[in-house]
Amino acid sequence: MALHGKIETTLELKSSAEKFYKVWRSQSFHVPKHASKHIQGVDIHAGDWETAGSIRIWQYTIGGKAGVFKEEVSFDDENKIITLNGLEGDVMKIYKVYRPVWQLTPKGSGCLAKLTIEYEKLHPEVPVPEIYVDLMVHMTKDIDEALSTE
Repeated sequence: MALHGKIETTLELKSSAEKFYKVWRSQSFHVPKHASKHIQGVDIHAGDWETAGSIRIWQYTIGGKAGVFKEEVSFDDENKIITLNGLEGDVMKIYKVYRPVWQLTPKGSGCLAKLTIEYEKLHPEVPVPEIYVDLMVHMTKDIDEALSTE
């Protein structure tokens, strides 16, 4: 069984690629408000809300359990790609590499959101991070719903 891999899915969103990307690019402090069932908070550890290389700490709930995720964010403005490179936290106890990625592509008045998690397990018995993709899907849908009603 491979220790590293990639898992992905694609969602169609009502929000434009620009609007959704802007939340992650410069307003990620709104994510807990938009996706409060899944994300309880986010704080800046180093940097700020807009600069690539900034480090943020997220408080989330998955499977009824609270978790913490510390990441360094990077942006590809031209291709509307947001990458969270895992540094510490609960998920890093089982994965050596954990990298969620959102890629947004305009489609009509909305967009397609390709959600990917690149990972490397610490041990062969560690599961593929499907529950974390589910978390990304729920967060993305909640953010999209909030943005489409603004």
